[in-house]
Amino acid sequence: MVRTLLALNGRLVRGALAHLLAAQGDIDVVAEAATAHDLRVALLGERPDVAVIDFDVVPVHQLTRLAAAADGSHGGRLLVLVDQRRAGRIRSVLTEHRGWIGFLNRDVPPGLIAEGVRKIANGQLVLDPDLVVAALEMADNPLTPREREVLDVAADGLPVREIAQKLGVSPGTVRNHLSRIMAKTGARTRWEAVRTAQDSCWI
Repeated sequence: MVRTLLALNGRLVRGALAHLLAAQGDIDVVAEAATAHDLRVALLGERPDVAVIDFDVVPVHQLTRLAAAADGSHGGRLLVLVDQRRAGRIRSVLTEHRGWIGFLNRDVPPGLIAEGVRKIANGQLVLDPDLVVAALEMADNPLTPREREVLDVAADGLPVREIAQKLGVSPGTVRNHLSRIMAKTGARTRWEAVRTAQDSCWI
């Protein structure tokens, strides 16, 4: 049995996929999560073979950390469902996933998700070719990984001091990152920078 964790937005969607996967006979849904925090807790508590994750539940810069927390090298792997319009945001992760993270288009038939769970649990590569093409065709991201991380947190509307606390850096470091981000995006405020980066699929 493939022990599977579901982390998806919406109880109805999550419940429907849980029912479908459980009906496969070789997949056991051991836990469900609705937030990034619940996902991390469930990964550590349940140690599933595969976690099926909605891309909107976890910031992209946290995916490789989650794969490490799931101990991807020893079985725990992530299957991420992504809207093709936001494929540019996975571009940086595609070179880092080492086969521990699979990506499928969010609009694929449910049966293909079940197939993806089986494949990635068996150590096979799971990459939706349309997503890969879309990601590679997106404009190059001018933001560094740390700048993307800062802007991802800033998108939640937090003040500089709270952003610094969440990232474990000083407020001055956050201000420096935000200044560089605004220069690169041509934005006058951090809110404009967030919108520009989101519209360009940089975060």
